Formats: sequence, C-alpha cells, structure tokens
Amino acid sequence: MEYLKNFIDGAYHAPVSGQYMDNVNPATGEVYSQIPRSGADDLTMAVNAAERAFPLWSRMSVNERSAILLRLAAGIEVRMDEFVMAESRDNGKPEKLAAHVDIPRAVSNFHFFATAIEHFSSESHYMENVGINFTTRRPIGIVGCISPWNLPLYLFSWKIAPALAAGNCVIAKPSEITPYTASLLGNIANEAGMPAGVLNILHGTGPEIGNEMVSHPKIKAISFTGGTATGQHIARIAAPMFKKLSLELGGKNPTIVFPDVDIKQTVKEIFRSSFSNQGQICLCGSRIFVHQDIYEAFKIAFVDWVSSAKVSYPADPNAQIGAVVSKGHMEKILGYIELAKEEGGRVLTGGVRVHLDAPYHDGFYLAPTVIEGLSNSCRTNQEEIFGPVVTIMPFAEESEVLAMANDTKYGLAASVWTKDLNVAHRMADRLEMGIVWVNSWLIRDLRTPFGGMKDSGVGREGGWEALRFFTEPKNIFIKHE
Repeated sequence: MEYLKNFIDGAYHAPVSGQYMDNVNPATGEVYSQIPRSGADDLTMAVNAAERAFPLWSRMSVNERSAILLRLAAGIEVRMDEFVMAESRDNGKPEKLAAHVDIPRAVSNFHFFATAIEHFSSESHYMENVGINFTTRRPIGIVGCISPWNLPLYLFSWKIAPALAAGNCVIAKPSEITPYTASLLGNIANEAGMPAGVLNILHGTGPEIGNEMVSHPKIKAISFTGGTATGQHIARIAAPMFKKLSLELGGKNPTIVFPDVDIKQTVKEIFRSSFSNQGQICLCGSRIFVHQDIYEAFKIAFVDWVSSAKVSYPADPNAQIGAVVSKGHMEKILGYIELAKEEGGRVLTGGVRVHLDAPYHDGFYLAPTVIEGLSNSCRTNQEEIFGPVVTIMPFAEESEVLAMANDTKYGLAASVWTKDLNVAHRMADRLEMGIVWVNSWLIRDLRTPFGGMKDSGVGREGGWEALRFFTEPKNIFIKHE
C-alpha cells in the first residue's frame, strides 16, 4: 500500500497527525493508496515555509520565474505516460482522455502563464501640466488554491500556474478523491529549480484542511473550483477577513439546437458536450433543447448514438465512457435518475449501473442516460447532477427557449447550434452565461476570461484576468515641477 505525503518546503512529509484516508480506484472499486488527512499543524508548516520563500520568489525577475515554470511544464511532458496512467487510475476516466486532454492541458497551463507573465503590463494615465499616474501590480503574498476532482491536474495547474507566475507563494489542496497527480508535481517542481516553500501541496478533506486554509489570516486570497454550496461556505468565512476570492462553481448548462442544423453532425458533437469525462465537467450541457420541427428526428438519432457508446475500463482504447469518480457519486447520480422518473420523466436509454467483467466488476460505471418528458422547472432540470445524464426537451420559438435556458440559478456556459448568424448573435447576447459556444463546445483559448454568472461563481480565471486576481494594483502619482 502506497502512502502519499504532503509536499512542504521542497520535501515530502507525512501528516503530523499520522492519520490517512483511503484512495479508491473508481474502475475497480478497490483501495490502492492512502492519503494524508492534514490539519492545522500541517498548514502551519506550509505557511511558515511560504513566508520564508516569498521574499526570494517575489523579487525574482519575471524571466527567472518564467524559466522555472517552463521547466516545470517540460518536466510533466517528459513524464507524460506516468501522469496519464495516474490520472486515469485516480479518476476513472479513459486513459485516452487523460492523454489527449487532461495532462496536455496541464502542460499548456504552465507554459501559457510562464510566457504570459513576460507580457503582463499595467497602465499609466498622464495628466497634462500636472503629473502622471502609473499602476504597479505586485504579488499578494501567500495564496490558497483549492481544486476539484473532475479534471484533477488540469484544474490544479490552472490555478497554481498564474499564482506562481505572478510571484506568489502557493498552498494548494487537490481533491481528496483524486490526489495522485498533484502529489507527483512536487518532484517536478524541485527538478525545475523552484525554491523550497514556493509551492506547498496539502492533502485532506474540505471540512478539515480546506477550512483551515480558508480561515488562516496569512493566506490572503482563495481560488476555489467546486460546488456552489461549498463556494457559499467559503465566502462566509473569507469575506469578513477581506480575502480576495475567485469562485468557479456549478452549472446547469443549456444546449440549444435550431432546425437548420445538420442533424447527424450535431448529434455527434452534442454527445461529446453531454458525456465527456462521464458528464463530470462543469461545462457539459445537461439540458438539451431541440426545435420542435426536428425534435423527433434528432431524438432518434441522438438516442441511437448514446445507446451505442461503449462503457468500459479506462485502459480500453475503445472506451467512450469510463467510471464515475466514486461510489457515493454514482449513488447520487442514480438517485437523480429515480427522481426524474418520479417527476414524470421517461428514460430513453441508460439509467442503470453497468457491471463489467473482473477485475472491473465492482467499478463505478453508469450507462449514459437520456431522459425526456420533464418540465424545465423540475428538480432534475434545475439541480446540478454532474454525471452522464441529460434531459431533452422541444421548443417552438426563440423567445421560449431563451427564457427556459436562462430559467435557472446557474449561469456558467451554453452552446447554440444553428447556421443562422442572426440567431447565433441574438442568442449569444441574451443568454445569461459567462461562456457561449456557437456550433462548438469546449474550444478554449487560454487568453480569454473563464467563469460564470449568478450562482456559477465570482470573478474570472484565465489570461490577464487570472494574473490580475493574483496581484494587487497600486496607483502612484508623480507631480510635474
């Protein structure tokens, strides 16, 4: 049995309490490693290390920090196969998904912010015959980054890369459900020449080490991705302490299909937007609205495509759907499917647990599920399920579908499928979402702002938005004599 350790001050340490938790392989249902159950004493060590490191790291030239982060990106790339296998085993996702999406994107995150910081600039405002104002941006100090389990290293790196590039020292907590690739990152940081104490990685639960991080007075900013309820909890603690907050939270994203689309091609794309990573992506479209003129034809083609998708173990090169992340999450999703039936929904395909042959017979597999016959206001269509479950509903008018799409407390993302440029522009402008894709899904330019409206979050990540979040602006005025 392997025992993971916290990465503090450039070295790996067992938890001070000596307590550990099980780490389960979702594909088999078996425990394969132990995770530190960190607490206040571990955090104190990390904060002390970060305080010692901050003067050196923050005063390094931008080029020096950039070079270290580029070496870190290259270090992950050199060990790509190891990271892919670890991510797939920890999360249950197909290895080919980890190899084509998760780990390459983590490499890109470090590379992007390593180079972006070299071009990061601030403003000056000249006052004729008076003087000049100019703005400086300096690192905050010690920041906390808390990342989720669905895209473990992808989202872990999305937070820590801009924080480090901007000159902060980071205390980071990966999800206790998927800790392994974050744990590997410490060695890569050392090999890249990152000074001890700049990056510290603590494992454990949200109610324990997560709460300690959020409430620690020396951690000046918190960047969190996860559920809306947890985001509200963090805000209640952090707001009275005047910490900077970036909260990327839940979604109940609409997919809107107009009658002029190529049904065959659109079905293929919407399968991907619905079920990638077993539907465990905050950007997945879980409410599919289809114009009534093509509803039946689209439904038949979509259900046929979904029902033929291969649910299989992660190493299967033909796997389209892997295991969901945990037994508890699987049971939650199955509970929502039963709720949908109670609310009058008809399961068109899926809706059941899938049992594979040994050694995967106890894995957490679900058939991708399509449900129709529900109102947009029911719980199934209003609450985030975060699994391989979508609903499908017809609409008649543009104004009708716009109202239904916006009728939710969330406002993260939407996709609109049409050949009519006027319709695309109107819908994109009026949808209350932080991100709208037209005739596409999950096309990401790392320079663009990422985040949601309403209960989907506070602030934006990505590009200059992230570097601005992880720095403090100061206006300086110099008077002309």
